[in-house]
Formats: sequence, C-alpha cells, structure tokens
Amino acid sequence: MNVETAPALLRPVRTERLTLRPATPEDADAVWAYRRLDEVNEWITSRPGPLEEYRAHFGDPARVAFTAVIQLGHGPQAPVIGDLMLRREDGWGQTEVEDRAVGTQGEVGWALDPAHTGRGYATEAVRELLRVAFEDHGLRRVVANCFADNESSWRLMERLGMRRETHAVRDSLHRDGRWLDSFVYALLAEEWRAGATQA
Repeated sequence: MNVETAPALLRPVRTERLTLRPATPEDADAVWAYRRLDEVNEWITSRPGPLEEYRAHFGDPARVAFTAVIQLGHGPQAPVIGDLMLRREDGWGQTEVEDRAVGTQGEVGWALDPAHTGRGYATEAVRELLRVAFEDHGLRRVVANCFADNESSWRLMERLGMRRETHAVRDSLHRDGRWLDSFVYALLAEEWRAGATQA
C-alpha cells in the first residue's frame, strides 16, 4: 500500500456519541456547508471555492483516502458534523536506516461544524483518531499543527496529551496578509498508551 494514499480509517468506528467513517466523494456537499463558513475557514489551509469546484477537489482519490467524516450518532442517516485527516508520512532517518522510517509517522487535522462546537465532539473524535493511528496503523508518532492564534485547536491537542514541540515565530502567512506564529504538537505511541492506561 502506498503511504501517500493509505486510508485514514480501515473501517467505520464508533465512540460513545459519534461514528467516524472513511469519507466518500458523496460527503463533499455536507463538508463544504461548514468549511465555507468564516469561523471555520479562518484557520484551515484553503478556503473552499464554489460547490462544484469543491466536489472535484474533495473527491480526488488521493485526498479522500486520508479523510474521515464525523457523524453525530450511529445510524446510517446520522448527519455529518465534521471531518478528520490522518495522513501517513515517513519519519526522518539517516541514509543507512531511512527504509525503517517509511510510513512510521502521521499527521492529524480536523474541522467541526460550528453548530456542534462546545460539546466535546472534536475531542471525542480526535481521541479516537489517535487510537486508530497508534493501534490500527501502528504509527510510532503523530503530529498536528496550527496557527498560534487558533487557541481552540491547540487547547484540544493539549487535552489529548499532545506535547508542544515547536513555536515558530511569524513563519506562517495568513490569507488576511499577516505573518502569524505557528505551533507543532506531537505524541508518541508509548505516551498515548501510558495515557490510555491511566484514563
């Protein structure tokens, strides 16, 4: 399996209140509906264009592979309230051992419909995504990054036990023209296991 197109989820998974499942091109409309909102796209990499354009972007096989959707509830008609990214990556290794670093790391990301924030859904979903990353995919390290001004995002990372590893000063150009600070957080498999055992 190509690391670049390894699926985020191998199968649907359930938490107490949510279903996480692999995204399909048919999810584009539901995802577009909240990603186009200013309070969501203020912090994501790219602002969605018109719906037809977004459908083509979202349905690209390379993109849809590392995307999962969050459904509120467990039935087949449960509404999509957010999306997750789990992209498998190569860790860095010296030349003699770089083959042992292939596909050992992952990057996670998320977006949630503002109508459903403040109820712990994002924390619940990303916690399960980390479990999938470490248990189902066998990753040794997971990273996440955000603008430093995106306080709700980095606070979620900290709630999940992720460690701030980098604070880069004015390294990231926001679409409003400002150079902003950014944070990188990370979690190792053994740290996650220790936290899961204590929970």
